[in-house]
Amino acid sequence: MPAAYNPRAAANHGINNLKRLAYFAEVVETGSFTAAAARLGITKAVVSSQVARLEQAFETTLLVRTTRSVRPTEEGRIFYERCARILSEAQAAFDGLVAGDGAPTGLLRLTAPLDYGVAMVVPAIAVFRERFPACTVDLVLSDATLDPVGSDIELAIRVGWLTDSALRARRIGTFGQVLVAGPDHGVAPDATPADLAALPFVANSNLGDPLGWTFRSDSGAAQAVRFATTLAISATIGVLQAARDGAGLAILPDFAVAGDLASGRLVRLLPGWQLDRGGVHAVMPGTRFRPARVTAFLDILAERERRR
Repeated sequence: MPAAYNPRAAANHGINNLKRLAYFAEVVETGSFTAAAARLGITKAVVSSQVARLEQAFETTLLVRTTRSVRPTEEGRIFYERCARILSEAQAAFDGLVAGDGAPTGLLRLTAPLDYGVAMVVPAIAVFRERFPACTVDLVLSDATLDPVGSDIELAIRVGWLTDSALRARRIGTFGQVLVAGPDHGVAPDATPADLAALPFVANSNLGDPLGWTFRSDSGAAQAVRFATTLAISATIGVLQAARDGAGLAILPDFAVAGDLASGRLVRLLPGWQLDRGGVHAVMPGTRFRPARVTAFLDILAERERRR
């Protein structure tokens, strides 16, 4: 005769399995049982035994253990990707229960490029915290492309052109690109893009092709120019400072140079020629639900983008 269904036992079994998924995911993300235990606030022995039970239950080796590192097997890698989605949705569900009325609560973890983050994200965070004091924020400013799933990030702001991704993206704004120089640039008012190709140029080496640019005139004519760089810098903020100091021409996002153009520290060159506009995107893990804090912050940032 089959055993009677026990709701409490079933719930405990589900909770234990969810914990094991979380322990396994932490080990994959940190590459270490010790580091995973530290992040979880439990002992290494508990993490190791729970992951071992997960492997025994499915009779599958999920991790390859050596004296120096821990890495997932192919089966473990596939399982981790599914675990990450499950854990993200579970966290969203818990957040919704805690919020009760749907008001944003909890820790918002996000990342943004340094230049855009300082110019746009930090002011938006100030507004967000004022409106929703029950929320806290952890912002990582980095020009490196961080993986939201692997970095435990709820929201990544990316500026430019997105590559193919399994993540979900929402376009919240656009930006222009501007050719600028210091006030003593010496460029003739009637210059064309081709006239400037041989002048000193500060390149942003983080871009795929920092020297090749196509300008389009107000009449629709196009000129492709390849600058000869005299200085390459791997961060927009560094390129901006070099342009201020007169190191050469530079192409920078409009949000990064707005203040300098208004004050006269920089001058826009070739005002009758335009460069392609880029996008500002919010990139998130591909989960079905979003915590209220993510949606609320995105609404604030999108509104500020519209006003800009």
